[in-house]
Amino acid sequence: CKTVDQILPACKIEVPERLTVSHTALQEEGLAERCVSVPIRQATDAEILLAHSVEYLEAVKKTPHMSLDELRTFTQQYGDVYFHPNIYHCAKLAIGATLQLVDSVMTGKVRNGMALVRPPGHHSQRSAANGFCVFNNVAIAAHYAKKQVLIVDWDVHHGQGVQFAFEDDPSVLYFSWHRYEHQGFWPNLRESDYDSVGKEKGAGFNINVPWNKVGMENSDYLSVFFHVLLPIAYEFSPDLVFVCAGFDSAIGDPEGHMCATPDIFAHLTHLLKSLAGGKLCAVLEGGYNLTSLAQSVCQTVQTLLGDPAPQTSELNGPCESALESIQCVRSAHKPYWACLKHTVAPPVSEPSTKRCKLAEKEEGVQAEGSQKEEGDGQKAEEEEVVWMKPPSRLAPPVHTEVALPADLEVPDRCDRVRSSLAPTLEILQRLRSHLLCTVYYYSQCVCVCVPPQGCSDVAGLMQAVLCLLLPLAYEYDPGLVLLVRGPGSGVGKAAWAQITSLLQGLAQGHTLALLQEEAVGTTAASLLGDPAPSLGPLGAPLPEDMEAMERLRQRLQTHWGLLQNAGEQMIKASKETYSVTQMDNNILENQNG
Repeated sequence: CKTVDQILPACKIEVPERLTVSHTALQEEGLAERCVSVPIRQATDAEILLAHSVEYLEAVKKTPHMSLDELRTFTQQYGDVYFHPNIYHCAKLAIGATLQLVDSVMTGKVRNGMALVRPPGHHSQRSAANGFCVFNNVAIAAHYAKKQVLIVDWDVHHGQGVQFAFEDDPSVLYFSWHRYEHQGFWPNLRESDYDSVGKEKGAGFNINVPWNKVGMENSDYLSVFFHVLLPIAYEFSPDLVFVCAGFDSAIGDPEGHMCATPDIFAHLTHLLKSLAGGKLCAVLEGGYNLTSLAQSVCQTVQTLLGDPAPQTSELNGPCESALESIQCVRSAHKPYWACLKHTVAPPVSEPSTKRCKLAEKEEGVQAEGSQKEEGDGQKAEEEEVVWMKPPSRLAPPVHTEVALPADLEVPDRCDRVRSSLAPTLEILQRLRSHLLCTVYYYSQCVCVCVPPQGCSDVAGLMQAVLCLLLPLAYEYDPGLVLLVRGPGSGVGKAAWAQITSLLQGLAQGHTLALLQEEAVGTTAASLLGDPAPSLGPLGAPLPEDMEAMERLRQRLQTHWGLLQNAGEQMIKASKETYSVTQMDNNILENQNG
């Protein structure tokens, strides 16, 4: 007798091993035992109906009782999905596990967490299964939370189900980057392009970043966070962050064909932890290379646990195609977000990836030759990709030390330095012995000094941090971050905590802070990994701050690739504009004597 799996259509990549290898890796790395295990349950009908129609739910309910022929017919009415007699039960458990995580985070039982579930959900729509997805786990969870929600979808496929669920809802900000290739990659939707920004009251709350070529790297992913997602997310100020954590955007995946290494997800997770008071729920979506999937899950969970992020390496700047996508997205969302009001670059009318195809035609490439090249390209994509396993990320035995007067209050979790040595020297020696775990000294250091009368308001300050300081610092790749906060800096405690938190993604968390007494408690809490308090919705930065920052960015982007946020043609135009402006300024200065 043939089994059900032999008779029904079978999926070769969305397999149970995706969960077992991920969980095994968490156990082997000692991460599972450090996590709070949240008991799961089945979702109720009422919870499923938060994002799906009654008719669709009732139809799926019948699948466990269908004959094999009926199940095959039912499956064929949907796109790229596989129904099995047990899938309804599994799908209800996937939703229930996600909602249990939401409850645990929102009630403070845990600070954050990750739900390892299948089937995935972000392609499922109100009345249709799609793309391995039966019910939309994250969309249901966002409705369930009833909060101001940010959904970050870093799966390599566009989560059109989530987009359609919230495209007119201003309480949910949905961000997705995805392989698009000018509508040539699944799900092949026009609505997946950068100019689908939402509808009616939800206009501006749907952000699509289309990848129009494969091979995107760590620099491309970070650039989108710095120049698109984070500025808008801080202005939006969510109460809760969801991550549609699809790791088919990692290196080696047979679907994505991207080149971002698993350790980049540690940094992306760290950057998102500074939002919503650290309330973050990651929910597994795709990821079909079992090696990179397991490594990426571990990197994400270890960051959620508060361990220092790994050292970054070989960051330079985004590729031209990524820059064009960033430029288009910033232009499309300029009318909706104050942080983008200074954007001057219009959308790219003729992307470089399309120009390459046109150039091939103009050169008279024969059809037979093109087919051969395409075949060779497919063979190249199918070749096994090899990458280095992320190095171990050891949690330091001492996380934070302070050298302060005995009567000054700091969190009890801080270890006090008591020595006859100069305090700064003592702390540096302990940092080397407890944190560095290598034989070299700090040869590179990023010094962040907040002087009096810097940016005039919090919005301008955070814009400078997200779009200038972080790109520069990540590309520089320091061994130590030195924070200096002088008296009368004008930076409030919440903003200072945000800056301190964000910068701990650098230098494997090696941070030395030199402070006045007023900021010690806030800084110590941030260094200990406590969530930074929300800044609230940020208003429009002052025009003079934005103009000054843009002039500086234009001047530095020639040397620092991560500062770029537009395609090559716009960079050349901005350089010419900046040169003219500088010349005019010089003339005025000479005239004024």
